[in-house]
Amino acid sequence: MAKITFKGNPVNTSGNLPAKGSKAPEFSLVKSDLGTLKLSDIKGKKLILNIFPSLDTSVCATSVRKFNELAAGMTDVTVLAISKDLPFAHGRFCTTEGIKNVVTLSGFRDNAFGKAYGVDIIDGLFEGLYARSIVVVNESGKVTYTELVPEIGQEPDYDSALNALK
Repeated sequence: MAKITFKGNPVNTSGNLPAKGSKAPEFSLVKSDLGTLKLSDIKGKKLILNIFPSLDTSVCATSVRKFNELAAGMTDVTVLAISKDLPFAHGRFCTTEGIKNVVTLSGFRDNAFGKAYGVDIIDGLFEGLYARSIVVVNESGKVTYTELVPEIGQEPDYDSALNALK
């Protein structure tokens, strides 16, 4: 279990992010077309997993916009924006915002992703959603960087995530 805060109030997660150097845990998440995407489907690619509570919060929306902008210049990196928002909300957000360089994924169908990555918020106002975090995975499937953002209302460290891709 990890500890973070929401507006200064303590919040706990279900576990810890995967360790740097470990194999990224397999997952199966729902795409905006209601199909599924498994980690094994994108084996051999560099990945940024941008995990967050909900697109309906300003910081989450900002992180997706920022990674969309950053990903535009990266041909060998796939950015996954992961929340428990319904795929319909993901699609609407991407259409409205012109998001084209990020793959949105939802964990609404099961709880396996949150448990495997230790990002389920287990108490507080955001209980049941994912904690804001970043996981970078190299083309060999190994975790090269993780960040559990200590305050839910803060943006992640974009530069450190990008540097982990080198």
